[in-house]
Amino acid sequence: MTHAPHFPADFAWGVATSAFQIEGAAYEDGKGPSIWDKFCEDPTNIKDQSDGLIACDHYHRYREDVEIIASLGLDTYRFSMAWARVQPEGKGAWNEAGFAFYERLLDALDEKKIAAHLTLYHWDLPQALQDEGGWLARSTAYYFADYAREVARRFGHRVASIATHNEPWCTANLGHGNAQFAPGVADAKSAIQVSHHLLLSHGLAMTAMRELNVPAQLGIVLNQWTADPATDSQADRDMAELEYACSVQWFMDPIFKGHYPELALRAHGDKAPIIYPGDMQVIQQKIDFLGVNYYFRAFCSAENPPRSAPAVHGVTDMGWEIYPQGLTELLLALKAEYTLPPIYITENGMASADQLEHGKIADEQRIAYVRDHLSALAAAMEQGVEVRGYFLWSLLDNFEWNSGYSKRFGIVHVDYATQKRTLKDSALWYRDYCQQQRDVKQLRVAR
Repeated sequence: MTHAPHFPADFAWGVATSAFQIEGAAYEDGKGPSIWDKFCEDPTNIKDQSDGLIACDHYHRYREDVEIIASLGLDTYRFSMAWARVQPEGKGAWNEAGFAFYERLLDALDEKKIAAHLTLYHWDLPQALQDEGGWLARSTAYYFADYAREVARRFGHRVASIATHNEPWCTANLGHGNAQFAPGVADAKSAIQVSHHLLLSHGLAMTAMRELNVPAQLGIVLNQWTADPATDSQADRDMAELEYACSVQWFMDPIFKGHYPELALRAHGDKAPIIYPGDMQVIQQKIDFLGVNYYFRAFCSAENPPRSAPAVHGVTDMGWEIYPQGLTELLLALKAEYTLPPIYITENGMASADQLEHGKIADEQRIAYVRDHLSALAAAMEQGVEVRGYFLWSLLDNFEWNSGYSKRFGIVHVDYATQKRTLKDSALWYRDYCQQQRDVKQLRVAR
């Protein structure tokens, strides 16, 4: 067995989930409908015609799920709040029964000494706000700030961190650019305007939460990747540069530099967003941490048909190339270009066609995926990137957006008919890996 790289003594080890993907209880205790509830009503939107009405039934089984996290020896848990559960209309009245659920969840985590990392928005906008224009309406950014303020007021002293958004790139491009995700809009100009309103809402929310002086660390979670040209041709290199500008730099530059990347703005042309005076100053708030979600790289080929990535390490059940060294390359590129706060790897993991046999799931490919990405993460840290923690995606098999329940990302298998949870081999491996890190810590202390 190869020895795991050594991570800092205070490094956080955790798992991540999101509300819509696991909670279920879609209309219980006063929760309002979200855009994903609505999106699932059209069965053609979801590959297996499923929905999130029950999902993993985490709303009723959260204690069991917290017990599983504790049994794995993990010290942190990242989850999201369903906006429509605590504010059914996205504005106006708060739903105390919804907040009470998150109080119970935090109590359960506290009992096990598991630090809570809360995400305010993981794609499930209240449908009532969508009916008024959703993220295409500038007003939604201000409603989001009101929501952030209230959550921080109630929970800012109980959670380790609050992230405003999870992967705004997806909300903009998959939700409004190509209609793969809720609310199912396919319009490039809308997608770019939505991306600006998401960033504006982040800045407004940061300001609102800062005014409360909460101890929780405040930041944002971005999905990121390197963009590699398929060949040395000028066309491929240009394509890779533009891809990186339109994805990573499009969200990083406003937060850290106060402007959009010029290359992307030029490429967008008349689709560029409407920006009000002062918007960029609002967006460029100091953040306490940056969450990075990494799954794959962009492999950019201008040829027709495009060249495929070599996939030396294989592909996941999503068809995504496994490219662990891309995590090292990405983090070093970010360090070179920006003055960064501490980073958390807030998501990293893979979908696998897991088979439950004799009560066990042998998911060796997932174990290799996580091990190799942790080695890549350690390599970046050895070169000076400050990373504070790693959250494996995901704790549970769950509702995988437009793939429904056909893709399994969990280290815990869920039988959706019975809701029985079964630890996969990857969960046991991750438990042992984290324990090995703790043993190294204790040796250092003993010395």
